[in-house]
Amino acid sequence: MANTFKAAVVQAASVAFDPEATVAKAEKLIAEAKATGARIVVFPEAFISAYPKGLQFSLAVGMRAPDHREAYRRYFDSAIDVPGPITERLSDAARSNGIYVVMGVIERDIGTLYCTVLFFAADGTLMGKHRKVMPTATERLVWGFGDGSTLPVFDTPIGKVGAVICWENYMPMMRMAMYSKGISIYCAPTADDRDSWQPTMQHIALEGRTFVLSACQFARRKDYPADYGAVQGSDPNTVLMRGGSVIIGPLGNVLAGPNYDGECILTADIDLDDVARGKFDLDVVGHYARPDIFRLTVDEQPKPPVFSNSGVQTIDGR
Repeated sequence: MANTFKAAVVQAASVAFDPEATVAKAEKLIAEAKATGARIVVFPEAFISAYPKGLQFSLAVGMRAPDHREAYRRYFDSAIDVPGPITERLSDAARSNGIYVVMGVIERDIGTLYCTVLFFAADGTLMGKHRKVMPTATERLVWGFGDGSTLPVFDTPIGKVGAVICWENYMPMMRMAMYSKGISIYCAPTADDRDSWQPTMQHIALEGRTFVLSACQFARRKDYPADYGAVQGSDPNTVLMRGGSVIIGPLGNVLAGPNYDGECILTADIDLDDVARGKFDLDVVGHYARPDIFRLTVDEQPKPPVFSNSGVQTIDGR
């Protein structure tokens, strides 16, 4: 295992509701990240192909207006199948650049959308995915809930890589589940651009004694279609998401960012030996735990809605 390497996080906007154009942008950014010498690159939440910031859909109890149904239809049509043509292009980009890619997408499965993170190895293999288990507030209008079957941490030559999406990071038991898998490259794709996000990332790095790589979009109103009904208005230069991407070390030290100035790629040198150095005095799933008092049970079995006589039939083919 390479104990030292460079990591990158991308802070950029989607080409909203256009997966083909967004993946083309992603391909360019992956190549740019590789050119910095990075061995892993992390993209924001819902990068392909939109985080619908400021879009209201419908908030009236007991009522769904036709224009809101049409807004969902456009969002649904811009989501991607996993696996599918878009994931093949991402695999090709990871392989041709020899870089690990952690990508936030909107995944379409039958009639439901999921906020998902995909993991690609440096040889292009789609290693797996994580579906967000708890969409936040009005995200629940348009996203389904993931189950415990997609909580992976991958043992790779650059460390144990996993992802927790946006406000999942405020779920203490979710964090403990990831720490218990020995995560050392903790990816946190997000849409949270508030000042409070950086201290959250620092807390997690300190708590888990892990590197934290958090990527958020920097997006303006002009990155969305002209008829996009954002509550922030129609001024093309209005900032809908201001970034704040950051890379944190296992003792809470800020290695890169936060950046609020525009699109960028942040990089930092990673020394995996810092994980062991940090666990000298704190391992929350080891010598700093009290399992005689506190215990966590994690159910990682799929929860499909349909069973058949031939066995379990799941909506994504698992």
